[in-house]
Amino acid sequence: MWVVVTESEYFRAQIIKTKLESENIPVRLQRETIGLLYGITFDGLGGVKILVPKEYQQKAEVIINAQRSD
Repeated sequence: MWVVVTESEYFRAQIIKTKLESENIPVRLQRETIGLLYGITFDGLGGVKILVPKEYQQKAEVIINAQRSD
C-alpha cells in the first residue's frame, strides 16, 4: 500500500524523490492532470503528490522534515 507523505510543486518533488531514493526508499510521483497538460502549479492545481510504501512512511517523513529545516 502506497501513502502520500507530502505534496509539492513539480521541481521540488523531483528533489524530494531523489533524496528519498538515495536513502533506498521507493517513491512514486502522482501529478494532477492539469499540471501534465499545461505544466502549471497554482493554488494546488498541478501539484505533485509524493508517495512511498506504507512501511517507509515514517522514515520518509523524517527525511522530508529534516530537508525542510535546512
